[in-house]
Amino acid sequence: MVLYACNSTKKVPAGQYLLTKNHFEYKDADHYKDEIPDYAAQKPNKRDLMFLPTRLLIYNMGNPKYDSIVSEYMTFPNNLRTQKLRDSLFRKYNKPEFVGKSIFWSRLFHTIGRPPVILDEAKTASSAEKMRQFLVYRGYWDSHVDYSTKKDSAAKKAQATYKITYKDPTFIKDYTYNIPYDNIRALYEANIKDSYVKSGTILNQVNLEEEVKRITEQMQENGYFSFNRDGGEIFFTADTLTSRKQVPLSMQILKDSINSPYKKYTIGDVEVEYINNITENATLDTLYHGVKIKRIDEEYKVKTLWRPITLKRGEVYFQKNLDLTKRNFMALNNFSIADYRETIKPNDTVINVKYRLVPLPRYNFKTGFDVHYSQILNFGFSPSVELTARNIFKGAENLTTSLSGTFGTVYTQKNPDAFLNASEFSLQFGLNFPRLLLPFNTEKLVPNRYSPVSTINIGVSAQNNIGMDRRIFNAGFNYFLNVGDRVIHKLSLFNTQLSITRNKSAYYDYFPADDAVREQVFDKYFIYNPSVGAQYNNGNGTLTKDDVTNIILADSGFPNSFTTPEEFQLLLNYFQVIYKKERITQNVIINSLFYNYTYNEIGKKGYDNPFYFDGKFELAGNLLSLVSKKINTSNGLSANSRQIFGIPISQFVKFDVDIRKYFTFQNKHQFIIRQVVGVGIPYGNSSSMPFVRSYFSGGSNDVRAWIAFGGLGPADSDVDKRVRDYMMGNVKLTTNIEYRFPINKMFEGAVFTDAGNIWSLKDTGIGDEFKFKKFIPQMGLGSGLGLRIHVAYITVRLDLAYKMHDPNQPKGERWVIDKIQPLKPTLNFSIGYPF
Repeated sequence: MVLYACNSTKKVPAGQYLLTKNHFEYKDADHYKDEIPDYAAQKPNKRDLMFLPTRLLIYNMGNPKYDSIVSEYMTFPNNLRTQKLRDSLFRKYNKPEFVGKSIFWSRLFHTIGRPPVILDEAKTASSAEKMRQFLVYRGYWDSHVDYSTKKDSAAKKAQATYKITYKDPTFIKDYTYNIPYDNIRALYEANIKDSYVKSGTILNQVNLEEEVKRITEQMQENGYFSFNRDGGEIFFTADTLTSRKQVPLSMQILKDSINSPYKKYTIGDVEVEYINNITENATLDTLYHGVKIKRIDEEYKVKTLWRPITLKRGEVYFQKNLDLTKRNFMALNNFSIADYRETIKPNDTVINVKYRLVPLPRYNFKTGFDVHYSQILNFGFSPSVELTARNIFKGAENLTTSLSGTFGTVYTQKNPDAFLNASEFSLQFGLNFPRLLLPFNTEKLVPNRYSPVSTINIGVSAQNNIGMDRRIFNAGFNYFLNVGDRVIHKLSLFNTQLSITRNKSAYYDYFPADDAVREQVFDKYFIYNPSVGAQYNNGNGTLTKDDVTNIILADSGFPNSFTTPEEFQLLLNYFQVIYKKERITQNVIINSLFYNYTYNEIGKKGYDNPFYFDGKFELAGNLLSLVSKKINTSNGLSANSRQIFGIPISQFVKFDVDIRKYFTFQNKHQFIIRQVVGVGIPYGNSSSMPFVRSYFSGGSNDVRAWIAFGGLGPADSDVDKRVRDYMMGNVKLTTNIEYRFPINKMFEGAVFTDAGNIWSLKDTGIGDEFKFKKFIPQMGLGSGLGLRIHVAYITVRLDLAYKMHDPNQPKGERWVIDKIQPLKPTLNFSIGYPF
């Protein structure tokens, strides 16, 4: 392809030139430099491989004798593209020798490739004028754009140059408005702070258009249904008689007749008709809470068809309520809206609304197949099937049954080259109710506009990871409320998880680094106590590894035999291995009350710099503690604990907060600040947080210079990294800042810095306690560059991160900027934005 690139002008006609580049020179400013190139009517052939016009080269591979024939041939419909048509075109273009031949390859090259962009100086001149008009539109009335072309006759190539001169823009000297209608003027003035038009700003036509749109939406959303429906009731007038640089601007709102004031519209009849197909008419009529309910049969209860309605007869028209009602019907996942009508009688201000609903099929079967990658599950694929049964109890309840499997590769120190060594199978049942399941009427307490939903979930999954397989049982009873379009409440009254680890003895087989620490301590203990060593090594299995561990932990004299700092560090590492092993392999049962509050302005109209808040609160173990039994044992984390079926109950309270602020600048540049805070407090029956509720640092959505479970934390502990990799904490802080900038429509770049770590609330013996006076120097710090690729409806993300400050290095060596290896970053590959 590189060699073939020199022939890129193969199909450029004699005397013409291949346009290879557009230059843009900005004389006195560079405003809108990302938009101005879009107004060039001719753009060079795209370089798909950054340096080669691949599609042009593919186009050139086609036989040039066929070019005109193929171009005309492709204008015909598919059913007419026959050999007979090709033969007629061969004759038309005086090529009878090709009659009967196929043009498959030339068609293929023409379809995939792109023809050469031939320089057209008329289009260059037109492009320059369009750029000037664009700048005038943006307020640079005296701007001008010059153009020139540079041609290379020998190479048959040309370049175009556009020289843009802005000069001083035109400003709004004074902004006034004339609104003769008291009601409209009062509403406008109440929200004038949101105006796009202000004195002292550039007279940008786009801002005027946005202001017309804003006023129109504001009035229509507040009941003035007919306001500016024809788009001709809002006028801007600029007085340019005295100056072209400081221009007074006035806005007027006028109807055809000033004697016809604006009136608020109200909701009249609200009707819902349930039919089997669009040609039917319902026969069962009911008036329920002022809403006309018509049904073809009794398959759906009257109340079910009423619940999504957020409209009331006589109330002021608000477009948001009509839109919310539509969304509520669609959210039921039981109907499609076959017809929707708003009718108004002539010279009236009452709006009658009617929805016609057609039921979806009773059963819906879906299959799925996902391929994914993460820093823990290096590679995996997940087939799944899902069956949804609708309207189980005639109240639009949906029962969903899903069966899924995941097969992937997890890195292990024992077998680092293993492939597809992990799997999970999951069976889940979910029952969805479009209402609050409570023993009393909630309609006055929770209005329909909150779109209440209740769900019951139950499921089981089997994880076959690295030998220590898990069986997980889950159940939940949840409520959801949507308050407006920004606030979501979730309350789980019975959030339960039972996790049972099998093959616990296989732990050391799959964590050989921990096993190496264990062996060193065992060897020292067998010298200290030979009789235990003899029993362990007799080959009869008299003592297991766990038996020897319990003996060592109970022998208070053994630590006194250590004399060097290295020996004490080894013993400390061993204690951490034991603690880590017990945490990872522990059987737990969690039953909690869970509440989640989300406030989200992202993607919502009117929020150019959106704010996001997600807060979670979880209280676990209190209910089960009432029916559990205390078991007196000395078995590690389970010692003297309350248990059910031999499994200790987890008691803890947990708080999580995720706060984000997005600042949007010109041309879609964006700066984001994110703060994550998490605290888990074990109490009562638990001395530590369960592994599945503990925190870790690192990963593609966290501190990206460290992989997940990659040795960041806890705190600035100096425990051997082999042991520290899977250590967890019950306090977490993460701060992220990221600057995103568009490269083109498909690619987006990013520069980011992440800081964070995990801690314990109490010192576990390794100096990992969180203290306000010490936590900042204990933060891991990393920075890097990112690329986001927008493909169809997904965003593929690639982040390259480098460690800047590593708190787990020895003091004096924690700033590691000088040790950065540019070609060895921490690679993060993911789908979607990190936040």
